[in-house]
Amino acid sequence: MSTAVLAQPGARAAAPRPPLFAITWPLFTELLLGISVGLAGLWMASRVSDAASGAFAMVNHLQAAFFILFRIISMGVSVVITQNLGAGNRAAADETARVSLGASTWLGLLTGCSLLAGAPWLLQWMNTPAELMPLAVPFLQMAALALVLDAYNATMASVMRAHLHARDTLLNMLAMHTLHLLLCIPLMGGMGPLPGLGLVGFALAMALSRAFGLGLHLLLWRWRLKLVPTARDWWVMRWKPLAPVLHIGLPGGAETIAYRLALMVSIAVVARMGATELAVHSYTMQVMYFILLFGLAIGFAAEILVGHLIGSARLHEAHALVRKSLFLGLGVSTGAALVAALGAPWYLRLFTQDEAIIASAVLLLWLTVLLEPGRTFNLVVINALRATGDARFPVAAGIVSMVVVLAGGSWFFGVHLGWGLPGVWIAYALDEWIRGLAMAARWWGHGWVRHARATHRRVVRERQPVG
Repeated sequence: MSTAVLAQPGARAAAPRPPLFAITWPLFTELLLGISVGLAGLWMASRVSDAASGAFAMVNHLQAAFFILFRIISMGVSVVITQNLGAGNRAAADETARVSLGASTWLGLLTGCSLLAGAPWLLQWMNTPAELMPLAVPFLQMAALALVLDAYNATMASVMRAHLHARDTLLNMLAMHTLHLLLCIPLMGGMGPLPGLGLVGFALAMALSRAFGLGLHLLLWRWRLKLVPTARDWWVMRWKPLAPVLHIGLPGGAETIAYRLALMVSIAVVARMGATELAVHSYTMQVMYFILLFGLAIGFAAEILVGHLIGSARLHEAHALVRKSLFLGLGVSTGAALVAALGAPWYLRLFTQDEAIIASAVLLLWLTVLLEPGRTFNLVVINALRATGDARFPVAAGIVSMVVVLAGGSWFFGVHLGWGLPGVWIAYALDEWIRGLAMAARWWGHGWVRHARATHRRVVRERQPVG
């Protein structure tokens, strides 16, 4: 690495920086909690019927796709606040936190109303089997309320993490998810005179727990950050201070939305293969979510720390941090994939006793061992690029692969060549590796450096009280 390339005039004196692990472990635990609740929900649904587990999986995919819209705000807020804090610009960081609430209100309401009104159409677009629709439609409509509240929780949690209060956010999420599971018991299965609501009960419990989480976030903002939102903050869109957030969030959101849409196309391809294949896909994806948590947590932690380093013009440290994060992520995520593949014949019996389903899922998990290193490049390096201000390259470089390889390849390998689910997984792996290597080339080719310098100049220029 050339010293001249990373030299940055006006770099601030080195300030203490928390170790990567100190940020990673709360993020990993928080993500693990979220996935565990989803897995517990799938298990509860599977106790009802295979149809209920299939409906649960289809709604979960749609929820995840719409949740990405909230990432437009939350990822932009996180990056902009870390950059401002690195430059010593606390006033601008606080203003960014406040304006994110109004944006979250309108985005959450738009998302919730869209799901409430368009649930049948969206599920049909996903090729949801007809026998699943009576379960999936009311479940998705009730989940719309929870998504409205998730818009706030996602943004407010990002603000806390940007201020390096990841452990406080973890405790909030632990309380929220615990309440969700406790409420699921009476609401899903019934208790005394209370009738069981099934999947609708799961969604109602989720909405109540999200309201609880929002209340805790407000307390944390007051206690830790000395931030108390005004009524105006919740409703008014202030575009000027929101512009840097959208500069990061819109390309990042577009990249994630493109991936989700391509993934949904692949799921629609799987749904056409039959209910058995959809069940195999659902169970295997749940396991994959656990595997990717390691790389995802490291990527999020790297984004937070790189943002602080870019704000203080410490480009050498940022480069070293990304290299360390990537090597750590590759080792841990690949090891996790191996463990998951080896143990699959035993733990999959928690969900199904069908030997054909188990055998198919085991094969897919061995293919995941090949997929996971490529995905780690994406999870770590894309977040680092975004933290430097280089937000447009990932979507520009990755969208072709998502459309052609992920979506098109799922049909080509899975249906046209007749390889079924293994063919879909091969398309997944090829897409991750193509995009991952492109991101690595961008980072090691120094393409991010000019964006980092421009970001530093902007936050230093704006280092003044914001009205």
